[in-house]
Amino acid sequence: MPRRTNLQDAQKIEVASDVDEIVTDKREQWRANSAKARRRQRRYKKRMTDQLIHYSSIADGGDDFSADGYDDE
Repeated sequence: MPRRTNLQDAQKIEVASDVDEIVTDKREQWRANSAKARRRQRRYKKRMTDQLIHYSSIADGGDDFSADGYDDE
């Protein structure tokens, strides 16, 4: 059985389409129905995207946004 994608694998993502290839659900066949499997994939892709944002803010040396969450420009 393949392992579930780890959030640390977000570092391997170079372009947005890589998310679809990297995120795998090892229990996809065990889900009650395909809608629940799709929902799980969608949630995990969101977590991966949030992790990418976290990594990019660390690499940039801080936040690009102000405290209220909006760009100051």
